[in-house]
Amino acid sequence: MIMTLVFRAVDRARFEEVRSGVKVVETRAATPKYQSINVGDEIKFSCGGDTFSKKVIKKYHWPTIGEMLAEIPLKSAFPDLETVEQVRTRYASYPGYEEKIKEFGIVGFELGE
Repeated sequence: MIMTLVFRAVDRARFEEVRSGVKVVETRAATPKYQSINVGDEIKFSCGGDTFSKKVIKKYHWPTIGEMLAEIPLKSAFPDLETVEQVRTRYASYPGYEEKIKEFGIVGFELGE
């Protein structure tokens, strides 16, 4: 399966972090759309017509931000952030994410070539 994950233009820096490999874990609210992605699947990343693909080598599902950060290093998913509070603020900046995380948790995809 190939799933396309779209980054908003305002989030171009996150897109570039994934492309360069600095960000090795991509996270999303674990809505049914993203729960369907599995190990071995290819994810196509898109931002403003620019695209690239990576393979899912590990999948995570956490009920909360705290549980996510207890399992993976903060810098693996948020290379530009320093604190848990900054992570919470980042998620809150995405439309509807606070409610989606409360309902579905967070899914993470460790990426490889």
